[in-house]
Amino acid sequence: MQTVYAKGIYQTPQAFLEENFNGHTFTQKTIWLNKENKQAISGILQHQPQFIRVKYWSLGTKSAWILDEIGKEKAITVGIIIDQLSIQKLKVLTFRESRGWEVKHDFFTHQFSGLKLNDQQQLSETVNGISGATLSVRALKKMARVALYLNNHRGQ
Repeated sequence: MQTVYAKGIYQTPQAFLEENFNGHTFTQKTIWLNKENKQAISGILQHQPQFIRVKYWSLGTKSAWILDEIGKEKAITVGIIIDQLSIQKLKVLTFRESRGWEVKHDFFTHQFSGLKLNDQQQLSETVNGISGATLSVRALKKMARVALYLNNHRGQ
């Protein structure tokens, strides 16, 4: 039996930003986590965040977030575009694990389009998992929730 490894960089963060802002000039901004944000993000991640600030990019109502979260043992890097308080696009940019790489496919990531956060900081719709990729699926769902949470608090 041969093991398939799908580790790799699928798109650079810069290429992701340029593609999703269609060549328009976008602004890089930073959110510094305060006590309330740290607590909320800890609840979403189910562990303390490994960051004290988050960079994001914006143009009008659209924002882009590049986030990392551990799948099983290694970080997965995801780009998330939010417009009008809902996810417009979620894309796996870099995958470093030996399993769970199926989350990079459009059939999975398209489920995030249109999702928002509800009052309990949960995604507004169910995201179907992938057998054998449970931890990667969980990581992407957490990153989607963190990006939506931060987007909802970026003007504060």
